[in-house]
Amino acid sequence: MQSMLKPCCRLYFLVACSCFLSLLRPVDGAERVGVGDGVADDTQSLQRAVDSGVGNLELPAGTYRITRPIVIDLAKVGHTSISGGGAARILMAGPGPALEFIGTHAGTADPSTVKADVWKREDSPMVDGLKIVGGHPEACGIRARGTLQLTLTRLVIRKVLHAVHLTQRNRNVTLSECHLYENQGVGLFLDQLNLHQINVANCHISYNRGGGIVAKQSEIRNLQIGTCDIEGNMAEGDAPPTANIWLDATNSSLGEVAIVGCTIQHSHEARGSANIRINCQSVEVAFTKETRHGNITIADNVLSDVEVNVELHHVRGATISGNTIWKGYQKNLILEDCRNIVLANNVFDRNPRYGYGGSAQAKLGVLITNSADCTLSGNHGAGRVDGEAAVVVRNCERMNISGWTLLDYGSVGLLLDNVTRSRVSGCLIRDDVAKSPGLAVSITGRSEVQVDD
Repeated sequence: MQSMLKPCCRLYFLVACSCFLSLLRPVDGAERVGVGDGVADDTQSLQRAVDSGVGNLELPAGTYRITRPIVIDLAKVGHTSISGGGAARILMAGPGPALEFIGTHAGTADPSTVKADVWKREDSPMVDGLKIVGGHPEACGIRARGTLQLTLTRLVIRKVLHAVHLTQRNRNVTLSECHLYENQGVGLFLDQLNLHQINVANCHISYNRGGGIVAKQSEIRNLQIGTCDIEGNMAEGDAPPTANIWLDATNSSLGEVAIVGCTIQHSHEARGSANIRINCQSVEVAFTKETRHGNITIADNVLSDVEVNVELHHVRGATISGNTIWKGYQKNLILEDCRNIVLANNVFDRNPRYGYGGSAQAKLGVLITNSADCTLSGNHGAGRVDGEAAVVVRNCERMNISGWTLLDYGSVGLLLDNVTRSRVSGCLIRDDVAKSPGLAVSITGRSEVQVDD
């Protein structure tokens, strides 16, 4: 029987059927991204998807097992973002980073230094809503070099060596709303890196055995760490000492750092543990021994339960203010060879609520040595300090100490030893707990101190 449709109508009908059937078939993108069952090797499928230049690679829910790094060579593949929607997981079953971003940016953060090809093909690589889990002793999470405006958000990275590893040169990095958790190495590792402008915000960085945020052999400027929970990033036993935040500028360079509004704590049982440890003993300008690196703000944090809560060495220009600090098992604060430090309005406490677990053995106390030109004002210390004194200032000059409250401190409140051209004024130093109160102020050695009020 002859069709009742005219030829043109039949053509339209066939096109419509073809379009409808195409909706029922898997789209090319779904075919490219692999099986996602956690068993099959999806390395080639993921690498092909990246190399195709798809741009925005969205991974459906599933576990994508890979055995070698997925390399995102931005100069070749162009602008790339990878998203897991919170339901996709990469299982890195081989050595190296699960995702490796490689860019060619060799300039600074100044827009005039960014080459046209970087703007055209490379800037702002992104990873969002993805889980990365290690399945190999040398597996890592994400590594990047040569990138501009790398943005990492809403990630969970576990059971790898280093969660996020930045090396060589990167500029304008953002890391936010991420969980870098339970890794064998470092949570955020700034390794032999030239990096200016990096914001770390609203992250949970915990139980990384090699440290929480660690910088080594790097030139770092404009590092902002804010409103994060950073806990237990160290291993107990004979593991090498590390810290929740460890910025080691030994023979390198560090400056313009803000650590604000974080909870940073645990664990005093790890050897050499610290919450914040910063060392700026770098290669000096020729023929000088000046302390030059620093410009650091540590403000409004909650810090507890390590050997030393805050430890600064060879730092110039730092403000430590508004922090709540307790359970320093060796010291609450150490300043060594520092210049132009303001220590103001901090609370150093021994709270009976934390009497469990042997915290009564915490020695607490503040130790400042070989430093100069510092203002120590409005701090509050309460509770017995085991050691020479609640506050020890030794081999220092031009120190202005005012408005301190030191209560129920034990043997000595304030000890000044070999302190010159300095002043103490307006302090309340009193012990009403000890049966035989110790000295409020002890001045020893070759000291030149004016004590008022």
